[in-house]
Amino acid sequence: MTPVIVALVAAPFVGSASTFVTLTAAGLAMGMMIFTMASGLTLVFGMMDVLNFGHGAFIALGAYVATLVFLPLAGWSASDSVALNLAVFLLAIVAAALVCGALGWVFERLIVKPVYGQHLRQILATIGGSIIAEQLMYAFWGPDQIPLSLPKTLEGSFVFGEAAIEKYRVLATLVGLVVFAGEMLILNRTKIGLLIRAGVENREMVEALGYRIDRLFIGVFMAGSALAGLGGAMMALYRGQVHATIGGEFLVLCFIVIIIGGLGSVGGSFVASILVALIANYAGFLAPKLALVSNILAMVVVLLWRPRGLYPVSGR
Repeated sequence: MTPVIVALVAAPFVGSASTFVTLTAAGLAMGMMIFTMASGLTLVFGMMDVLNFGHGAFIALGAYVATLVFLPLAGWSASDSVALNLAVFLLAIVAAALVCGALGWVFERLIVKPVYGQHLRQILATIGGSIIAEQLMYAFWGPDQIPLSLPKTLEGSFVFGEAAIEKYRVLATLVGLVVFAGEMLILNRTKIGLLIRAGVENREMVEALGYRIDRLFIGVFMAGSALAGLGGAMMALYRGQVHATIGGEFLVLCFIVIIIGGLGSVGGSFVASILVALIANYAGFLAPKLALVSNILAMVVVLLWRPRGLYPVSGR
């Protein structure tokens, strides 16, 4: 796999084994958070053929919803109880996913539905919707950054010899793996996943069998929005702060990931997320100035090698 090759190439340049382990673990955690956000965009494009440039608004909204859980439950977060710490974390990410999923339904009905099958209009409409959403968040939460602290037991690191791996990064990696496994299971092993994939290939046939493909597609859009909110909440906790521009910042990275992975490929997005995160971490250690453009360079190299991405979906 490409991320493994990147890690093997980077290892001799990093030198220290402990530093390499720390950088790799950090890259995996970052990759899982990026994947959680990007997979929602991948689902919406891959299943619905919709270019949703409003995805970043749901990332930012998820981060803000997390603050609405963490701030009132600061006592749980500051407690020495592992159960309370994990409870407030789970409440925050679940709330972020649910709120973003519900508002995704509104966004799809009002903005996306009128422009199905029209990519240029989709871009314009969803960008407009994103701008409106961002301004509404400024109006509700204000322009200042909101601090967001990790629960007490998730602070600090696990130390293995001279290598240190942050506790939160381990949790973020586990959450990302669960999200990936859940998506692959639903899409490949359930009737709903079969119907969605069949609806993409032949909508008329699925509707002739008596299934309402519109409802399935609405569900896909809501799931994509929920994943954006979940990823936004986790990223906000990782950064320790929330701001409305966080959505636009990671939207660009999400598009880079789905282009590298292959448009519409969930598995491709998973590999690409790990790839760009590892490259950014290694580049940040070896050549800090290069880290700023490492993701763009990675995309250019991949597209020169495989113009349709690492794992292209048929017809994309």
